[in-house]
Amino acid sequence: MRSDIVPGGIFPDYELPDHTGKLRKLSELQGEDPLILTLARGHYCPKEHQQHLELAAFYPKIAVAYTQIATIATDDHHTLQEFRASVGAQWTFLSDPDRIIQKDLDIQEYTDPEHNPMIPHTLVLKPGLMIYSIYNGYWFWGRPSVIELWHDLRAVTSEIRPDWDLSTPGLREAWNAGDFSRFHGWNKQASLEDASKE
Repeated sequence: MRSDIVPGGIFPDYELPDHTGKLRKLSELQGEDPLILTLARGHYCPKEHQQHLELAAFYPKIAVAYTQIATIATDDHHTLQEFRASVGAQWTFLSDPDRIIQKDLDIQEYTDPEHNPMIPHTLVLKPGLMIYSIYNGYWFWGRPSVIELWHDLRAVTSEIRPDWDLSTPGLREAWNAGDFSRFHGWNKQASLEDASKE
């Protein structure tokens, strides 16, 4: 892995075609939320299927927790669609058959010349594509469990959401005064209302 891809660093804002063929940037997919990013071997790998089946089962919790998820694989467009459908994923899959990320991050899995995949990794990213944690999944047990992701996402969310603890001094007073800037979701609604008054 490239030396700057470490916790506290910024993950590159790659732009790749998604499972519908539309070009998508990671920053666009992330928005202002935490992002679980999997760099996957692809459809051929049973370990990828197992990890993604677990993520698909976990997805309803990811969705209600204002968290995003994306998978990047070296599969071509058609195979990527099959991979996504076969695990029941509801999130965005990105296709990198030219192995742009594999080369850029120096994560070629050289022990598999037949498929030439990237070494699988799972990352948890704070907003702004800031790296919180990295898991190397070359061996299956190196991949994060749902429990580990839950712990990471709890830590990340508590850092980035000013309204994590509603008993924080000043929050109730701000709410009562109509200052919603520190309340997730409400801050956007307030901004829209302010813009409509102009």
